[in-house]
Amino acid sequence: MKLYGLKSCDTCRKALKLLDGAEFVDVRADGMPADVLEAALAQFGEALVNTRSTTWRGLPEAERARAPAALLVDHPTLMKRPLIVEDAGAMHLGWTAQVRAALGVS
Repeated sequence: MKLYGLKSCDTCRKALKLLDGAEFVDVRADGMPADVLEAALAQFGEALVNTRSTTWRGLPEAERARAPAALLVDHPTLMKRPLIVEDAGAMHLGWTAQVRAALGVS
C-alpha cells in the first residue's frame, strides 16, 4: 500500500501511523507518478484538487482555470490528501470514517 501526501500534513501522518507497512510518498519532494495521477483523476475527477487549500487561494484566476492534471503536476500540494493506493489497485481519497472503515482501521 502506498500513501501519497505531504510529510508536513497532520492528516497524512495520522493515516500513516495507523496503516502498518504503508509506503509514504511525499508528492512535494518526489512528485506523483503519471500513471497514479491518471488513475486518481479517472476515479475522483476534480475532487482530487483541494480548492480549500492556501495554495489554491494564492493562485491567479487564469491558473485555477487550467485542467486538474496540469495543475497537480505543477502544484502537487493542491492534491487532496492523503491519496491511498492499495496493492490491489483500489484508491481512497482523504481520511474520512468511510476510508478508515474500507481499510479496516479505526
